[in-house]
Amino acid sequence: MNITIFGATGRVGNNILRSALEDGHLVTALVRTPSKLTPHENLTIIEGDIREQQSVNVAIQGADAVVSAIGTDKTTTLTDAIPLIIEAMQKVEIKRIITIGTAGILQSRTNPELYRFQSTESKRRLTFAAEQHAKVFEKLAATNLDWTVVCPTYLPDGVSTGQWRTEMNFLPENGVEISVGDTAEFAYKELLDPQFTKVRVGLAY
Repeated sequence: MNITIFGATGRVGNNILRSALEDGHLVTALVRTPSKLTPHENLTIIEGDIREQQSVNVAIQGADAVVSAIGTDKTTTLTDAIPLIIEAMQKVEIKRIITIGTAGILQSRTNPELYRFQSTESKRRLTFAAEQHAKVFEKLAATNLDWTVVCPTYLPDGVSTGQWRTEMNFLPENGVEISVGDTAEFAYKELLDPQFTKVRVGLAY
């Protein structure tokens, strides 16, 4: 499979990148700082900006699927980039995209008409990141792409255990955390064998 990864230098994105390369897939990564990635014979590293349409267009040429593990980092990079990714994918008729979101954009159990970050269910006082991820979800939901938004709860560093719970559009009950390694492994498995198309997936232990 030819996979394009945006956010390949981040915690989750880099884990997905390593898994894809270990399995022999061809990977293209668009990054601002190529030196942050280790060269590999199956890895094409493109230096560029995910907020520029031309860079995104080049990065997805020949891709079978796209992974967006772009972080928010108190900027609008994520919401600036996703319309460009969607446009580029639609132009060359690539259908499959997996994005890494946040549990804050799942539906609230106490107020199902609200996102978790809008309800008392969320303990986070700062909502900027969730608002950014919600905009991405809403943009994807308005397309004909085969999208999946992986929504991990609290995300500490940690290796993959292969153990997790999932629920469509809600956080699994009493879910508290999920490691970076398991989030990446779940997203990678979902990329190869789609089980949750056109939905958000709550992910927790």
